[in-house]
Amino acid sequence: MTTMGAGMDGQAGRRRGALLTAMALTATLAMAGCGADDSGARDSAASAPERAVAEGGAAEKNSGTDAEGAAGAGAPDLRVDQRAIIYTGAMRVQVTDVDAAAREVTAVVTRAGGFIGGDVRRSADADAEAELQLRVPAAKFSGVVEEIAKLGRQQSRDINTRDVTEETVDLEARIISQRARVDSARRLLARATSIADLVSLENELGRREADLASLEAKKRRLADLTALSTITVSLAGPAAKTSDEKAETGFLVGLKGGWKAFVASMTVLLTVLGALLPWLVALGVPLVVLLLVLRRRRKTPALTAPVSGPPPVPAARSAP
Repeated sequence: MTTMGAGMDGQAGRRRGALLTAMALTATLAMAGCGADDSGARDSAASAPERAVAEGGAAEKNSGTDAEGAAGAGAPDLRVDQRAIIYTGAMRVQVTDVDAAAREVTAVVTRAGGFIGGDVRRSADADAEAELQLRVPAAKFSGVVEEIAKLGRQQSRDINTRDVTEETVDLEARIISQRARVDSARRLLARATSIADLVSLENELGRREADLASLEAKKRRLADLTALSTITVSLAGPAAKTSDEKAETGFLVGLKGGWKAFVASMTVLLTVLGALLPWLVALGVPLVVLLLVLRRRRKTPALTAPVSGPPPVPAARSAP
């Protein structure tokens, strides 16, 4: 019995020791966990301002990007295809048949949706020339120029562009402002109560309406120039000379030029004489006849009666 009691007491002591050891281990782990939680909290608390600053910076960047995007969305589109550009061109093409080439140019312009604004022809021989003014849509400008250049031998080409985008935008803003001024003048005119105010407001309204009409006319002109480009085409025959050919020099050239000037002067002189000849015949013949008659009258002696002399005076007698 004594031995059994002693064994039981030993087992109970070992159990209590194991329980105490487990409790101490649990307490240690709990303290370590609390320390870790505290350090994590401190780390999170310390990093919170940094995250706030970083998030604030990112938010500012995002807001700046959004603002730039909004500004870009509100800014006018300045791409080439959205700008107002006036195209003008001049070209000279030498062809074998000027009339046939002119008809072909007309066909090209018609297919492009344009029209002929002017047509001047000179001569009908090998040195014939034709000058055509074409109005074509701006989108077809380059294509029309290339097609015309293929009709013969291109001698010259001069293409110019003028960007009137800012002028168009400024003109539109001025028109809007002027319309507001016209409406304001009309409202004031409707409320006029005296003759003086009525006359003054009518004059002011007329002036503002005239300015508005002028601005709108400029806008229509710019719209026409930007919508329809102008091309001046000169068609020259095989023997036509270009304007930039060098002048020839030398004795024979001077002699030839002098002879041409002499012939031209004689032609002008004969032309003038031919124009005056009817007048000379109509007025000169009667005048010559009149002069001959007067000369004959001067040569004929005048028939006059003889004049008798005075009677002789008797001689005086001398005194005795």
